[in-house]
Amino acid sequence: MNSFSFISAGNAPSVGATKRKQTHAVNVSWGKNKVQVGGGAPVVVQSMTNTDTANAIQTAIQVKELAMAGSELVRITVNTPDAAREVSAIREQLDRMNVDVPLVGDFHYNGHKLLTDFPECAQALSKYRINPGNMGGGRRRDDNFAQMIEVACRYNKPIRIGVNWGSLDQDLMAKMMDANGKRSTPWDAQAVMREALVVSAISNAQRAQELGLSENLIVLSCKVSHVQDLITVYKNLSERCGYPLHLGLTEAGMGSKGIVASTAALAVLLQQGIGDTIRISLTPEPGGSRSKEVVVAQEILQTMGLRAFTPMVVACPGCGRTSSTFFQELADQIQTYLRDQMPIWKNQYPGVETLNVAVMGCVVNGPGESRHADIGISLPGTGEVPVAPVYVDGERTVTLKGDHIATEFQKIVEQYVHKRYGKN
Repeated sequence: MNSFSFISAGNAPSVGATKRKQTHAVNVSWGKNKVQVGGGAPVVVQSMTNTDTANAIQTAIQVKELAMAGSELVRITVNTPDAAREVSAIREQLDRMNVDVPLVGDFHYNGHKLLTDFPECAQALSKYRINPGNMGGGRRRDDNFAQMIEVACRYNKPIRIGVNWGSLDQDLMAKMMDANGKRSTPWDAQAVMREALVVSAISNAQRAQELGLSENLIVLSCKVSHVQDLITVYKNLSERCGYPLHLGLTEAGMGSKGIVASTAALAVLLQQGIGDTIRISLTPEPGGSRSKEVVVAQEILQTMGLRAFTPMVVACPGCGRTSSTFFQELADQIQTYLRDQMPIWKNQYPGVETLNVAVMGCVVNGPGESRHADIGISLPGTGEVPVAPVYVDGERTVTLKGDHIATEFQKIVEQYVHKRYGKN
């Protein structure tokens, strides 16, 4: 009889992300909808519109689309008097559509003036995004920043101080470069820039508190475009402050490049317990849906086991044993169906977002993967008997065959969802 022993004694190695770093809790709310950022709350998914905010109807429609996709905060550009004037109309339109997602106003250059001149805009927004690097220089920058903080204090609105390496405070950068030149062993310019981002974010947060804003109304971000820079900056930032942190590459890019870059950077930080809210800044494909960035953010969190948003479909990649595209088509059909059902199912079937479905393509791993899933189907590969066993909770329950396998399997999924997650 063969025997084996573990290399070392003791408990089995743990699996999972590092415990989240404890940060202040910041509440971003509208009506009865309160979204908590930080304070141990689940990582929040947010997104941003790309419509002209002066077009209230078009913007409200896109906000609704993003909210329906699962965005828990939606940021809109507020860059002109016309845009600021329409913010309250956008909020009213969303309320009429029963969309209570909090709106975040994105301000650069003239935010102090817009928030002051349009108090209805300041009140309709649930949070302000402030970029200290785009507020002028010297005394003018200090006055403009103070004016925005005064408005936030007046209406008790949280802010995100969003420092960006594309618009970093040049006065601060110059001072830090001068100080670096006096070091016995100077840092390289990139290292100085990374440090300047962290210093700018923390010092502006402290200034906001000196002006009267509670620490429980402040979120920080230091946005860059390169993966390694983002990881380094946020590890440093996390060690030096207790504010909730917003994660994201400032320009992730298009298609697979943007998805891969965002996943590579955010997964490392999230695994280390860093980050309280995320956005995936994908450049949309021509004619593509803006909501794709929401789906990617959700899938990063769900595949890491940090949150659950929608039932997940496991599907094999295909090989020489699966010359038919049928399993690919079925996997796509089921995945699309499950996501489309979630706006209804999330209230009707609590917990359904944790459902795991397997759609496999041949006998090699098909039965095993199907047994591991809550519900799975093992489709025949090339040259295999044209039948498809279905497994429910690890047990083979039925074998499908013929021209209606897809329709029959979808009905089995529907029945399973109703039976397992239906309210008694």
